[in-house]
Amino acid sequence: MDWLIKLLKDAGFDESKIDGLVGDVNKELPKHFVPKSQYNELSDTKKKLEKDITDRDTQLETLSKDANASEGLKAEIAKLQGENKTAAEKYAADLKDMTLTNAITAALNGKVHNEAVVTGLINKDKLVIGDDGKVVGLDEQLTGLKTSDAYLFKPDEPGAGGGTGGFRVGGGGGQGGAGAASNEQLANIFGVAESK
Repeated sequence: MDWLIKLLKDAGFDESKIDGLVGDVNKELPKHFVPKSQYNELSDTKKKLEKDITDRDTQLETLSKDANASEGLKAEIAKLQGENKTAAEKYAADLKDMTLTNAITAALNGKVHNEAVVTGLINKDKLVIGDDGKVVGLDEQLTGLKTSDAYLFKPDEPGAGGGTGGFRVGGGGGQGGAGAASNEQLANIFGVAESK
């Protein structure tokens, strides 16, 4: 949604309003539009099916021309049935690979530094496409990669978790108090003498 944020900034909206608008768009957009990855997947599937139909029509024309040679026809039919079975298996494998690739790309979109590297680390053999079309096992692999190879992932947006994610050494500006004790404790832990 970087493009939308840029458009809103160019239109003169301030940061606080942009965050709210982008949040609303992210909620409503999936209800009215098909994701680009899903559109591309269906478009590629349609093209492959059209090509398969053309190939099968050509095969039928060849068979009708050879209808006079009964033995030759039987052999040709057996050969074409084998080729069609192989083509169907290859099509199913290609469709599965395309579906998995699109799901991985959608899951990684904008969350990693190098999408190609992270995609290469995901084991597609362990992913299963459910009856509902969702990919099972992808979240587990991504969680494992975030733990083992966190440097590949972009940090979460600040403010999304409700805090800075760390702690602040020292108090709120006054002398002594809890901040001074924290500084002293840290100095003792690291063996550094604190100068006052």
